Amino acid sequence: MRSKTYKSSTIWGKLRVCRYLSADKSTRSMVPDTVFFTESNLKRLAGKYSTLYMKPDIGSLGIGIYKLSRTADGYRLVRMSGRKQISETFRTLTSVYKYVKSLQKKKRLIIQKAIRLDRINGRPYDIRTMVQRKPKGAWTCTGFMVKVGGRHKIVTNYYQGGEIYTIHNLLKQMGFSGERSSARIESLTRKGIAVANVLSRKRSGMREMGIDFAYDDDNRLWVLEVNSNHPQFHPLKKLDRRSYNRMMDYARSYGRYNAK
Repeated sequence: MRSKTYKSSTIWGKLRVCRYLSADKSTRSMVPDTVFFTESNLKRLAGKYSTLYMKPDIGSLGIGIYKLSRTADGYRLVRMSGRKQISETFRTLTSVYKYVKSLQKKKRLIIQKAIRLDRINGRPYDIRTMVQRKPKGAWTCTGFMVKVGGRHKIVTNYYQGGEIYTIHNLLKQMGFSGERSSARIESLTRKGIAVANVLSRKRSGMREMGIDFAYDDDNRLWVLEVNSNHPQFHPLKKLDRRSYNRMMDYARSYGRYNAK
């Protein structure tokens, strides 16, 4: 786990974040069903949803993530091992549970309802919304970074072969008008600040969050993850220097001098 010395507090644990957001009426509708990884929870959620994700409660870079899908005669499990994607089949959920448990050993995992992500050019994407504040300042949305997954990949992470788009490039390729693009950016900004307000009431001293939002194929907005420990935005340096400089200006105000 990476330590940090700059002045911005962190909330550790994806499940804890989900619980905080689920408890507030301003954000609960955006939180997928999320529980700790146990055999009983796996069976319960697999009975409700055809596809699930299992991921480390504390982790990043798309490492250690599993996607479980129901099939006609059992289950298909796709997992990330480093940058490799491995697919295996199982007849029962008990065998899935034992297999994942043997690989993860003592690492804490969560189980989460899978979201059928909206796509651009046939590839899934999510939108990192950077929300920051200077000391004694209000939360401000400083920019966006769109992560477009590789074809047939179960994650959108840049580290796992994804691409980075600017928000304007994404919306242009999707055929949004100027008015509709502005409305979408305003909506993401408003929702990002709502998430930041909820979480910062739970932990004092927070200065930055990288909130991974995703639209599903019904145009509903979800929070996939909130990273409050070194949220990455360095790929924007070449793509959107104006947003990058704004993020770095805020970051330097609380003692962070790199974008990784």
